[in-house]
Amino acid sequence: MNRIPSVSLRGGADADAAAASAPPPDHAALARWARAFCVIRFDLERGQLVEACYPPDALAAAGGGLDRLVAFSSFPDSMSHHLPRHRSSVHDSLFSFRVPDPSSPRRAFLYGFVFNRQRQDERLPRGGEQKSVVILSHAPYSSLFRLLLQILGPLCFDVGPSALAMVASHVAAWPAPAPGRPVELPIGSAALRVHLPPAADDPGPPPALLPANPSVPYGLFHDADLFAAFRGLLLHLWTLWELMVVGEPVLVVAPSPAQCSEAVAGLVSLVAPLLYSVDYRPYFTIHDPDFARLNALAEGEVFPPMVLGVTNLFFLKSLKSIPNVVAVGSPNPNSTRVLPVGGQSPGNGTNGTPGKLKLDKLAINKFSPTSLLNSIKLRREGPLSLMTEHKEALWSTYAPTTKPDTSVLNRLIDAGVSPRIEESMSVVNNEILRRHFLELTTNFLAPFGPYLRTTTPSEGSSPFVDPPLLPPFHADEFVNGLAARGPGKFLSKRMRSNWLDLYRRFLEGPNFMPWFRQRRAAAEQEQQRLWRQARINVDIEKLMSKMSELERIDSFNAVEQYLLREME
Repeated sequence: MNRIPSVSLRGGADADAAAASAPPPDHAALARWARAFCVIRFDLERGQLVEACYPPDALAAAGGGLDRLVAFSSFPDSMSHHLPRHRSSVHDSLFSFRVPDPSSPRRAFLYGFVFNRQRQDERLPRGGEQKSVVILSHAPYSSLFRLLLQILGPLCFDVGPSALAMVASHVAAWPAPAPGRPVELPIGSAALRVHLPPAADDPGPPPALLPANPSVPYGLFHDADLFAAFRGLLLHLWTLWELMVVGEPVLVVAPSPAQCSEAVAGLVSLVAPLLYSVDYRPYFTIHDPDFARLNALAEGEVFPPMVLGVTNLFFLKSLKSIPNVVAVGSPNPNSTRVLPVGGQSPGNGTNGTPGKLKLDKLAINKFSPTSLLNSIKLRREGPLSLMTEHKEALWSTYAPTTKPDTSVLNRLIDAGVSPRIEESMSVVNNEILRRHFLELTTNFLAPFGPYLRTTTPSEGSSPFVDPPLLPPFHADEFVNGLAARGPGKFLSKRMRSNWLDLYRRFLEGPNFMPWFRQRRAAAEQEQQRLWRQARINVDIEKLMSKMSELERIDSFNAVEQYLLREME
């Protein structure tokens, strides 16, 4: 775990004076990392208001009601009633959202990372107040901005809005982002050490190769706590993986923005290194401009491919045409456990000692007349049952092909009843789950490898000719060939007899073509690089000595054409 760095900044007038005397950050350099730093306040009379923003005009200049959209996306739908009922209490939470960028000429998105503070105090009007600190960026650098928020959030509450410009000056001094690489970024008296995710146009490793280090991010949101988010639904992870691979619409319902945004991020990260091309919203509210369009869908109209994280149960009625609904999290914000803290632990450990997570303790795997009746009741009532009581469950019309891998689940560790080691156990379990799903996705994509395979000039042949084209791809021929060869050893153990249906759905879904085109372009570019290197390294005299006079003339013309292209 990284130590949270400190930023030396005094409060009150001293802070304002320090901010005023400091040179203003370079806005162009700042924009490489973030669009804006904001403080949003919930006003009892006027609702959500942007109290402070740096750069000052960052939200207003974008137009399209971005300031209003960011403000509404920066608060829970209602003041949490799960906080301890003391005379006064403070509850901090981190969550994220993703909204359309009105300033972009094409369909682009902005990512918001939120530090929200809810304070309950019976002496205040309506018994409490809320305020959020927001980092708005074009980049989905969740691992970085979550760390930065743990500095900026408390700092804003300690010294006021002047902290925005102070932290912005540190960010503007950072070097340009290096996607896909580890970086060390100074902030205050220390540094943030993170591994940035790959760029959107980075094709990732070849589909036939398993990445050597699963701790390196090969997709977005590698830092999402997959185990904690889906602890009560572990046996459903393989169905959820399929839903994400084929681009099915999914509604994620949770009691809090922190839980639903973490779950959506976890789902997106499940399919790495596959490029996920479906629209996703970690925290979706009725104020999002796309809500009106979704709410207007006629009965029987197909729901567009989207993954929406929500806390407002109104969506269960307004978006009832969505075919896949998953409920995650616990109404108690301090617990993501399957069983109550006072109950029996699902692990082997005693006295807070970690043990293996037993499958027979998972509710979905435990057969009894009562559990059978509850399961039937749950299916019959459908997602609307969440209106009366929140429960972790999956409702889906999708017939999965992949079977849960019990050998992976049996390796997971349970922390017992000790919260002290809960976080470290979650890190271990996330590594186990990520390694498996990275391997599963890589093996699933492996059959496309021959269509992305590069070639180099054969020994003794002239490299001064155009490289051969990559093999043409035809979906029908691919499916027929795959049916004849089989899914391979890894997938055959984990998929049912209808495994070919998953490939058909993938080919027809929204994720295949963007991923395949990106991989294809990367393969063609790599092939051009290999042939260019071969031309540089060739022994031209040795090559010419083996040619006839006519072949030498042809080679001379080919070399001339190549040099002319290089000079252009």
